[in-house]
Amino acid sequence: MNEVYISLGSNMGDKEETLRHAVQLLQRHEAVEVIKLSSIYETDPVGFTDQDVFLNMVVLVNTTLTAQEILEVCQEIEQELKRIRIIRWGPRTMDLDILLYNHDNIETETLIVPHARMHERAFVLVPLVEIAPELKHPLTNEALLTMLAQVGKEGVIQWKTIAGVSEFVHSES
Repeated sequence: MNEVYISLGSNMGDKEETLRHAVQLLQRHEAVEVIKLSSIYETDPVGFTDQDVFLNMVVLVNTTLTAQEILEVCQEIEQELKRIRIIRWGPRTMDLDILLYNHDNIETETLIVPHARMHERAFVLVPLVEIAPELKHPLTNEALLTMLAQVGKEGVIQWKTIAGVSEFVHSES
């Protein structure tokens, strides 16, 4: 079984409902089990800053899928939730990024794991550390808690705590 940490973000439409729908779609996949969810965080945009704030979270899934297959599942979910790529780091209904796949280092034309910029981004590290404070970066072996201390938490505010996977996927915003 493979442990995969996935970051989810939305800043268009009903952001919370879009996050919930994405988690539901992950959970419905026959080869994916959503194990843990972080709280939802309201975060300032990074890169292209002239856009609405995001809601972000991180999920831990167990899967029998390869890294490439889980990437394809994530991209299918983005498409189902009407993701359109116009501006790099621009507004989006849904963004799913594979942060970690086991403790593997993967570099292909379509996938880099661990995520190339996760160690620079508080909106990724805060929810990731919330659900897995013991994790270390697979390439540097540095604790993610240490990386978060270096980056800081500016622009990341806890927006809503999540009681559990079942409660989140079966509740309404």
